[in-house]
Amino acid sequence: MIVFDHVSKVYPNGTVGLDDVCLRIDDGEFVAIIGRSGAGKSTLLRAVNRMHQITSGTLMVNGTDVTGLSGKRLRQFRRGIGMVFQSFNLVTRTSVIKNVLAACVPDMPFWRVLLGAFRKEDKIKALESLDKVGILDKAYMRADQLSGGQQQRVALARAIVIKPDVLLMDEPLSNLDAKLRLEMRQAIRKIQREVGITTVYVTHDQEEAMSISDTIAVMNAGKIQHIGTPRDIYQRPANTFVATFIGRTNILDARMEQGTLVFPTGERFTRDSWRTIPDGPVKVSVRPEEFVVHHADEKAGGLSAVLEDSVYLGLNTHYYLKLTGGASVELIQESAIDEKLEPGSAVTLTLKEEKINIFSEDGTKNYLRV
Repeated sequence: MIVFDHVSKVYPNGTVGLDDVCLRIDDGEFVAIIGRSGAGKSTLLRAVNRMHQITSGTLMVNGTDVTGLSGKRLRQFRRGIGMVFQSFNLVTRTSVIKNVLAACVPDMPFWRVLLGAFRKEDKIKALESLDKVGILDKAYMRADQLSGGQQQRVALARAIVIKPDVLLMDEPLSNLDAKLRLEMRQAIRKIQREVGITTVYVTHDQEEAMSISDTIAVMNAGKIQHIGTPRDIYQRPANTFVATFIGRTNILDARMEQGTLVFPTGERFTRDSWRTIPDGPVKVSVRPEEFVVHHADEKAGGLSAVLEDSVYLGLNTHYYLKLTGGASVELIQESAIDEKLEPGSAVTLTLKEEKINIFSEDGTKNYLRV
């Protein structure tokens, strides 16, 4: 278990890396940390193994306060943590198994590993670790003979061979091409479930985070904006920052009037569950798939719009429209065999009311979060 208790990190130049972070990661949990560049993702990760000394607060790992560890105790603590970075950090001119063996004997000079100065039980551990990541057959190949995805598997095998309490992964797939990233994220999730290691995974790729993690923490300016399951964060984001950062969304201005959502051009939508929302200006988040488009001849009540452009992407088509009030919105729907919408078409948009989100005027509160 990892617990951040009001942890802050301020660098000597005054830059705030972490700002009063509170986060609990349970034993065996896979947590993805996402955010823009400079949000504090890597600072949080490096705080766990004390590569960064925190400025204030308390950091607990498996019930031990590691905030003030130093010297021998710090070295011993770090031996219980596996690390995987975007650069593979392999010794490419030697064998795969020797790269993994080096992690089994961290105090041994690497030249002694090259000469075979390791125990039989360590070799067995290394082979088992390579088997777990699916490249046992590459054990005696040189690391520079492997593909990028295979090299990252070696880096992962090296991290888990010590059977760490915690596995830290910092943008591990960013150096791979799109196809390899898909393969590796599935492999990482499968291995993590089988091994059961508590994992903290930093990425800027939202889809990657949603596909592999149990929990996602969204960061901005050193603060955690929302912690939740991928489904919770996508469907009921805590604020407009999270709504716009995770996936696509349209943010529209409106007012609440006794449970009725009223848009500036007069369109009204009512739902019983909205009666608890206070009257006044609000921000409405409508994801592209939460609009329903109606052709002019359907005479549906809703937001009037004109189609400006469309992009066909096979399964789905993306439509770009302008509302009567001037706002631009994006809509996604399953592609039809016979396309009926052309640029300039007048349409009406209704909402999948159970799915949209309604925020306070400043965007800091989602009124629909229970």
